[in-house]
Amino acid sequence: MITIPTIHLNGDSAETLMREYRAAYEAIDKAIDALAATTCNGRNYYTQGGSAFYRARDERQAALDKLRDAQAYCGEICMGIEEQQARRR
Repeated sequence: MITIPTIHLNGDSAETLMREYRAAYEAIDKAIDALAATTCNGRNYYTQGGSAFYRARDERQAALDKLRDAQAYCGEICMGIEEQQARRR
């Protein structure tokens, strides 16, 4: 569970927050695609020993997981803002 910004008169508008978090979500999406498209091939690691490729593969997966977590965070913020807007209608 994350802390959703509360939309009120003294804070940023829902439109501003949505625009910012959507932009972040989309940028992270591009970063995920770019990282996923990078080459992770055993030929690039075999000179470092037998486990280097597996270690590199696991590290890359962990980096992708962190990006997906950040993207999910932005998505949850957007959903929370949308829910507040729906309650006000």
